[in-house]
Amino acid sequence: MNDFSLIETLRWEPEVGFIRLRLHLARLSRSARRIGFPDAANAAAKLEETVTGATTALRMRLTLDRLGRVEVTSAPFVPTPAGTEWKVRIAETRLDSADKLLRLKTTRRDVYETARAEHPASEADEVLLLNERGDVCEGTITSIFLDDGSGMLRTPPISCGLLAGVLRTELICQRKARIGRICVKDLTTGKLYMGNSLRGLIPARLV
Repeated sequence: MNDFSLIETLRWEPEVGFIRLRLHLARLSRSARRIGFPDAANAAAKLEETVTGATTALRMRLTLDRLGRVEVTSAPFVPTPAGTEWKVRIAETRLDSADKLLRLKTTRRDVYETARAEHPASEADEVLLLNERGDVCEGTITSIFLDDGSGMLRTPPISCGLLAGVLRTELICQRKARIGRICVKDLTTGKLYMGNSLRGLIPARLV
């Protein structure tokens, strides 16, 4: 199956530039090699071209298809207000831990869209997905992190069937997060955070 594109979603800010650009490009290159897509050698140049003349924060979306074509689009970025706590619900939809494509960020998003549709935005800011064994995996657009009191955030292993998120990678490399399985009952005994490279860490609670 290659009827999809790889995606990277990142933030650009004036005076700062692209947030976590090196990690995003490294993931894109690694993902392309794994599935036999051409390397996106011109990705950085395409991104820079798109932000020429920009003066406000932007949400950038870069795609790479099986023919090596790179497309970049941008939209205004509206930050999450300080003090926000997301309401999170668990989806009935399950992830298949054997599906290797779940480890890559692609346009194949049916399972995430189905899970998100289970709960209206008025009832849940994000929806959590479990795998076939009941392991907590990730949100529809975020990685999950649990402060279990150990002094380091816990985040599920990708072998559970989840995306290797850029923010997740950064926190693990900085030794601010460690890999460890999370079950549903854990979510009520520690402090929950949802996060991605675009928005950073957002406090959350299971409802």
